[in-house]
Amino acid sequence: MRFIRPLCSALLSVSLLLPVSADACTRAVYHGADGEVITARSMDWKVDVGTNLWILPRGMERSGATGPRSLHWTSKYGSVIASGYDISTTDGMNEKGLVVNLLWLAESEYPKFDGSKPGLAISLWAQYMLDKYATVAEAIDALEKEPLLVATAQVPGEERLANLHMSMSDSSGDSAVVEYVKGKQVIHHGREYQVMTNSPTYDQQLALESYWKDIGGTTMLPGTNRAADRFARASFYINAIPKSEDPDMAVASVFSVIRNVSVPFGITTADQPNISSTRWRTVADQKRLVYFFESALTPNVFWVKLSDIDFSHETGKVMKLDLGKDQKNTFSGNAAKDFKETKAFSFMGLPDK
Repeated sequence: MRFIRPLCSALLSVSLLLPVSADACTRAVYHGADGEVITARSMDWKVDVGTNLWILPRGMERSGATGPRSLHWTSKYGSVIASGYDISTTDGMNEKGLVVNLLWLAESEYPKFDGSKPGLAISLWAQYMLDKYATVAEAIDALEKEPLLVATAQVPGEERLANLHMSMSDSSGDSAVVEYVKGKQVIHHGREYQVMTNSPTYDQQLALESYWKDIGGTTMLPGTNRAADRFARASFYINAIPKSEDPDMAVASVFSVIRNVSVPFGITTADQPNISSTRWRTVADQKRLVYFFESALTPNVFWVKLSDIDFSHETGKVMKLDLGKDQKNTFSGNAAKDFKETKAFSFMGLPDK
């Protein structure tokens, strides 16, 4: 009792300083044996996010979708991505093992889109990174020069703007988190930045991680579905699981971590409507280049081996794996063969003035 009462008081004090989580997601990077790097994320949203999987080859011409002052580029690398509403890239891995994840951050404030630099619609933010860069260091070196303006827009079917922050990891284990805070780009770059959730901003998430390290995860870990609590659990477990030399065992361990920080399907909180069920999870094996997908509403995990995909500009095709409403369509094993050639979706841009 002498230990528990002061600890509970301290936890209450910390919890009162943290904002309520908005549409919750979690991302964690595992550093394993023999250079194994695996990145996992959960997608938590209050409604069906309309996700399908897409194969996007090299050589695709893209526009930043912000009007006459849009950024333009050609994709250097092919990628497998998970779409949001089939109007944006929300998660994915390219053929070099770079993984990009977008998660909600209510505190995001983007710079004013004034045409002073080429514009990039937020729907393309992740895809731009996957198209152009092989490593985190390469991507961050470019971003630090601030060559573009990220422009946000409304979430489909809602009145609020899409407020997101971005994480990246690569096959070397390097990692970065990119946010826009008070209109300024903020970058955290280093192998140590393994975990990201939602609110608060990342500097405060790191302070919270230090707090829980002092307590020790074997003594006590917070158990709610709030972003701060999920951050603490993911940070402890992603480094506590065994560093197995068997890559299948490593993937299984990482899946167990991302499931541990998921929100049970159907959970809602009346006075906190933005706490949302986990709808799907991805696990990207960046050494073997295998992208795993698990829907909350199907009975099994399936995967896509990037080595089985033709990403070439000459013969590669845009391909779609239709996951169905609420991602209920069931696949098993390596689903690379189940993708169907189709027209590429259109990324959502800024509305016409």
